[in-house]
Amino acid sequence: MCFIQCTDCIESERPHLTAMSIAENRRARYDYHLEEQHEAGMVLQGWEIKAIRAGQVQLTDGYVVIRDGELYLIGCRINALRSASTHVNPEADRTKKLLLHKEEIKRLVGKVEQKGFTLVPLDLHYKDGRVKAQIALAKGKAEHDKRNSVKEKDWEREKGRLMRHKVSSGPKD
Repeated sequence: MCFIQCTDCIESERPHLTAMSIAENRRARYDYHLEEQHEAGMVLQGWEIKAIRAGQVQLTDGYVVIRDGELYLIGCRINALRSASTHVNPEADRTKKLLLHKEEIKRLVGKVEQKGFTLVPLDLHYKDGRVKAQIALAKGKAEHDKRNSVKEKDWEREKGRLMRHKVSSGPKD
């Protein structure tokens, strides 16, 4: 153990603390055309961090709103653990503030004000031991676009099956 905080010691003591996924919003890729992606920090309370580490988080109904020039994540459900503190009243659907640089926020606000753009959360992940939210600037898909996406996905799956079957059966000599 090294008591001097040099970068070599810190990196060797914390191997593989990179982006590890916590929760994913799969509906976002199905319901929206994703234009840009950004990584944002989150303002969380202690009980929320403990619950996230225990896997008690749902991102499916989450969305991002802009209030007073700041971004907030709404609908991200973090269920408190049974061992949560008694002096804190945990609220599972609490609004969480997202942290980005002012320049990024201004640019996103400008694009969201354009017709049809919205901000959606894609996933929550760890980066250097901190919880980050991957958000995307997105446009809603029309119903026929969703059907085309499903058809393409099914065709790719079928192609993979055919190729595996062709390779596994192979020419018999």
